[in-house]
Amino acid sequence: MSDVPQPPPRVVIADDQSLVRTGFRMILAADGIDVVGEAADGLQAVDAVRRTRPDVVLMDIRMPELDGLEATRRILTGGPGEPRVIMLTTFDLDKYVYAALTAGASGFLLKDVTPEHLTGAVRLVRTGDALLSPAITHRLVERFASRDGRNAALHRELSLLTPRELEVLKLLATGLSNAELAVRFHLSETTVKTHVARILAKLSLRDRTQAVIVAYETGLITPGGGGAEPTDQ
Repeated sequence: MSDVPQPPPRVVIADDQSLVRTGFRMILAADGIDVVGEAADGLQAVDAVRRTRPDVVLMDIRMPELDGLEATRRILTGGPGEPRVIMLTTFDLDKYVYAALTAGASGFLLKDVTPEHLTGAVRLVRTGDALLSPAITHRLVERFASRDGRNAALHRELSLLTPRELEVLKLLATGLSNAELAVRFHLSETTVKTHVARILAKLSLRDRTQAVIVAYETGLITPGGGGAEPTDQ
């Protein structure tokens, strides 16, 4: 069966600086990406997403009326057809990255990103991939993850996973790719992809980055603890 080409990604740009919005719109349009809406603050961003139902939102963290983190939380409510959110900032600070990821964002970019990186990021997260690698997320979670008992619900959700899926989640959270997981488990990469997809579905997660956060916040793995050795099955 031949692959059916996807239509171009549909994007909303939310930033309180008009020059930033204009520049990003021109870059995206030059690469065949449709900008279907713009917003100058968080409230406008939420409204624009509800009206246009984009695939991806480029969301500034610092905006008036409603900041980008809270706007992201309101947009990503768990309903069907949610967009992917890429957070934008001029500050390369871990605390903002982690806050964005826990709010549900699929990635994080600095505003001085190159045109090629910007368009590549939009196309990447549109497919359902995370923009940050698990290894980077691993470092962030070690510094900022909460382990104070507020995540009891996540502990209960882990009981939905099979023993094999728990093993896959542990090693995925250490930063291993699907190919590396396949080698460790002596499985095909296709089978590993199926395991990962089931883990994300059972735990209602958007991507691998959120899976890393869950693994740490539930105590499934601990900083410096590494992953468990796979068992034969």
